[in-house]
Amino acid sequence: MNRETEKTFRPQKKALPGSRRYELHKYATATLGAGNLINAVRLPEGEDMNDWLAVNVTDFYNEISLLYGVLMDTCTPACCPTMNAGNKFEYKWADGVKIRKPIRCSAPKYIDYLMTWVQSTLDDEQVFPVRVGEPFPSNILDTIRTMFKRLFRVYAHMYVVHFAALQEMGAEPHLNTCFRHFILFVTEFNLIDGNELAPLGALIDKMIAKNDEMPVSDGDSNAKERGGTAGVAVAA
Repeated sequence: MNRETEKTFRPQKKALPGSRRYELHKYATATLGAGNLINAVRLPEGEDMNDWLAVNVTDFYNEISLLYGVLMDTCTPACCPTMNAGNKFEYKWADGVKIRKPIRCSAPKYIDYLMTWVQSTLDDEQVFPVRVGEPFPSNILDTIRTMFKRLFRVYAHMYVVHFAALQEMGAEPHLNTCFRHFILFVTEFNLIDGNELAPLGALIDKMIAKNDEMPVSDGDSNAKERGGTAGVAVAA
């Protein structure tokens, strides 16, 4: 995928030079570029875990915004009237503030709600302090875990519902690399409960077991085996 020409679902968030997490962002980018994703997710020695989680959730938000951006003309309310990962998993939206009771909505609307919520939360300096020495709130890990849980649902929808379209666009290799990085990070810091990962369980097992020198094959990323048959609605 060409980052200069691809659409993005949301404007990219960037750490500014001199800001609290700028050097960590540069470190994360450099280690990711080295090609070993297992090493890239590990907490750098001597660094604060909350800052590391904050840097990475921002980067994953940016990646998912880019990936979903290529589907903006494909994932429409007409073709995706509900947010789901196949027949077994339907997701309803609630943020606990503006929308307290979970509502059923189309996939693009759900993802719009989700990405707006993530962006506004990342921008909230009471949640993600930007000045050196300012403490994170005591519930920061819960907030970050909710972010990762919800961001995973975008991957689940893309793989289960739109995988063929992404293949046709030539986006599959980038999708697989981004998702494996995401899953390795989630696993390293235990950020998503196992039952939430169930829609892509078989793929996740293969990606975790994969050697970094071996690419994920087309067969490994075949979304047809996922989605299930029994209907289960999952809120927020």
